Amino acid sequence: MACREAASLEAALAQVAELCTARGVRLTAQRRRVLELVWRSDKPMGAYDILAAIQAEQPKAAPPTVYRALDFLLAQGLIHKLQSLHAYVGCAHPGQPHAGQFLICTACGEVTELADPGVEHSLGKVAAASGFVADAPMVELSGTCCGCRVDDE
Repeated sequence: MACREAASLEAALAQVAELCTARGVRLTAQRRRVLELVWRSDKPMGAYDILAAIQAEQPKAAPPTVYRALDFLLAQGLIHKLQSLHAYVGCAHPGQPHAGQFLICTACGEVTELADPGVEHSLGKVAAASGFVADAPMVELSGTCCGCRVDDE
């Protein structure tokens, strides 16, 4: 996910706080900090990368603290877990239920989130025809982004 400007990040975090209040859930300082770290990162972050950043501020922070925050943020639809990378990215559409599709550049590591309802519908239709019910209908496509392709030419 692209790095967010400080002002837009603060606005996004304020929007998330309002969303959490409306849902009756708490956006604790720890959860907010983990979300901020994920959103600020230009690349997907692994749990231990997040832990290292937290420990720079709070040396006694432990893995369960980060994993609990990540579980909360996932449950609220504020971040996504990229299974192929074992890493997390901020959600481009927080507060809007959707199945994400992700383009993952294997050259530079950039991740682009798409939310194409047609893809979601097609996958649901094919799954239903097979009697399959998806828990998390996400699609991850690995390849080369346009920036890296241009650099290679």
